[in-house]
Formats: sequence, structure tokens, C-alpha cells
Amino acid sequence: MDARLLNLWRSQSITTSSIETMSFNIPALRSKNYRLFFGGQGLSLIGSWMTQVATIWLVYQLTNSALILGIVGFTGQIPSFVLAPFGGVLVDRRNPHQILIVTQILAMLQSLALATLTLMGVIQIWHILILSFCQGLINAFDAPARQTFVKDLVERPADLASAIALNSSLVNGARLVGPAIAGIIIARIGTGFCFLVDGISYIAVIAALLAMHLPRRPTVNQGKIDVLQWIREGFEYAFGFPPIRAILLLMAIFSLSAMSYTTLVPIFATEVLQGDAHTLGFLMAASGIGALMGGIYLTTRTTVVGLGKVIMVAPALAGAGLIAFALSRNLSLSLLCSLAIGLGSILQIAASNTVLQTVVEDSKRGRVLSLFTMAFLGVVPFGNLLFGVLASRIGAPATLVLGGSVCLLASFVFSQQLPNLRKLVKPIYQQAGILP
Repeated sequence: MDARLLNLWRSQSITTSSIETMSFNIPALRSKNYRLFFGGQGLSLIGSWMTQVATIWLVYQLTNSALILGIVGFTGQIPSFVLAPFGGVLVDRRNPHQILIVTQILAMLQSLALATLTLMGVIQIWHILILSFCQGLINAFDAPARQTFVKDLVERPADLASAIALNSSLVNGARLVGPAIAGIIIARIGTGFCFLVDGISYIAVIAALLAMHLPRRPTVNQGKIDVLQWIREGFEYAFGFPPIRAILLLMAIFSLSAMSYTTLVPIFATEVLQGDAHTLGFLMAASGIGALMGGIYLTTRTTVVGLGKVIMVAPALAGAGLIAFALSRNLSLSLLCSLAIGLGSILQIAASNTVLQTVVEDSKRGRVLSLFTMAFLGVVPFGNLLFGVLASRIGAPATLVLGGSVCLLASFVFSQQLPNLRKLVKPIYQQAGILP
């Protein structure tokens, strides 16, 4: 009996040691608040990706129009471009934790409204446009708050890069699971149930936010301020420092020419590859696999040093994937191209975010990240509209070839700037203890 107990104790010790080792191999998971956020957001993001796939499928089924797909995408993202700077000011002056609780509740109500209209069989394009616009309004404040909030979740400043990369892995793990589930649900019982699952999934992240115990943030003078002056200071700071300016401009070009390709995926799934909702789900899931791979790679990195090269290579990888995807007429090849696009996209987004959060001053973090939101999400509606118009004129394949070519060119231009940008960032890294 004693020998058995000894063996049991040893096995439990090994298990406990393995869990602790895994936690320390992923530095961000050492922080309890981040673990809460990670778990709650994971469920919610699966629902969000289901809604994104279901929306573009529903719009295409209702209209059979690439232009309308672009207009819906434009409507849902344009608020982020217009209002993100105001969201950045709000985040710099208020508690992002409280902002996130409000935005998540509003997003849940928006998804449930979309589900109700669809399940009742009365959904129309104007309903989708209005609700997409409402979600865009929410995202304009949610995105800068979410990105700023990551720093509050980790107990050790050195774990920030791991947290940002792990968050990207989470988003794209959901991007893998969500579209695959959506494809099955759409084919079996309809798009309305995707929206319903999304609405219910917000309960998880809201509960996680409410369960957190966070240190008190330094208070900011809450007297009257000139909001436009604060926004102007944020622009001057960001665009006056070449490394931040170069990253934001590259991100904007990438968003315009690559991120909008998802609005045209239904056309490739049905007309080019002769598939159905399952095909759409597979293509989106393949992109998610690539993004998850990129997120895992960034999560395991122990330093931000070298991310400049990642930011340089990522647009070229995604651009080559876009061109090959546009020319492919084989599902297997298209899936491989989607994987490359997803990989390049997450490397570009997460690496840019990490470098920005490393070099930016804390007092301007919300405003700079709101500009990142503009470059990342705010430019996408213009890309959606542009891709919709071009696809209706020159066809979806030619549109993606053009977008991929722009990505390749942007990557080359950034590569020429990189040596000088490294010299400017080096003193900041040395002061932070990242470099000796």
C-alpha cells in the first residue's frame, strides 16, 4: 500500500510540475487576471468569428453582389477610422477595464438583435447595415481599450510581449474553430444560430472581466480638457517618431490591400471553386491555422528584438499568398494559400502591436494604440469598398492579384527603412533593459 501511495504521489508531482512548467514557458499565463481574460475571451471570439462568416454568407445569399459585400464591410468598419482617436483619448483618461465591460455588453445585445431578426425570417440588408454600423461604433472604443488593457493584466512588464502574442494566438485559434463550426451550422440549420451562439458567448468574457481584481490605476485629472488638443498631441507624437510612423503606415497599407480579402472569399468558394458554405468554412479555417501558427511562434519568443524583420517579411508572405490564392482553381492549393495569408497577417499585426507597446510612452499609450486601431481596423472599410468595386469591374481574382502586389511593394519599401529605424529604437530598448 505504501509503495502505491508513493507512486501516486510521484505521478501527481510530475503532473503538477508539468503544469507549472507549461505556465512558465508561456510567461503571460503566470498572471491570474490574464488567465481569466484568456479563458473568457476564447469562448467569445469563437462566436465572433462565427458571426463574421455567417454575415458575409448571408449577405451574399441575399444579394449575390460583390459590391454589397464591400458596402457591408465598409459600414461595419468605418466607425473605427473616424472615432478611434476619440476612443484613445477616453482610454488614456478612464479605466479600460470599465470601458471593456460596457462595450462587451453592448456587443452582446447587437449579436442577439441580429440573431432575433434572422431566426424570425425578417432579416433584410438594411438591418445588417445598421447593426454592422453599431458594432463598428462599439469596436471604435473597444479595440484601443482592449489593447491598452493587456498591459494591466500581466504582473511583470517583461511578460507583455508574451501576452500580446498569446492574445493574437487566441484570436486566431478562434479564427480556426469559429469558421469551421459556422460552416457546419450554416449548412445544417442556418445563419441565425451562428448569431445566437455569438450573443450567448459574450457572457463568458463579461464574467471574466467582473471576476478580475486589478491594482488601482493612477488617476488622471478629470477636469475639462480640449479633446481635439489631446488627439493632436497623439498624432504629433506618433508621426513625429519615425519607427512608430513607419509601422502605422505599413499597417494601413497592409490593411487596405490585404485584410479586405475576406469579403471576396464567398465568391471564390462558390463561383471559382464551385463549393458551398462548407468550402467557405474550410478556407476561413485554413487562414486561421496559418494565423495560429504565427501566434504560437510569437508567443514562444523571449524578446522583442528582431521583430522589425518579422514586420518586414510578413506583408511579403501574405502578398504572395494572395496572388497565388487568386490564381488557384484547386481547393487544396487555395487552402495552402489561405494558410500563408493568415500566417503573414498575424505576424504583421501582432509584431507591430508588440513593438508599438514597447516603445510608446505610457501617458500616450491609448492614443497611439487608437491610431494603430485606425490603421488596422479603420482602413479596412475603405479596402472592403475598394475590393467590392474592383471585383465588380475587373473580377475577384484580378482584385486580389493587385492587392498582393501592393503588399510586396510595401514590404520592399519598409526593408529599405529598417536599418535607420533600428538605430532610433535601440536607445529605448537599452533604457528598458531589453538590450545591454
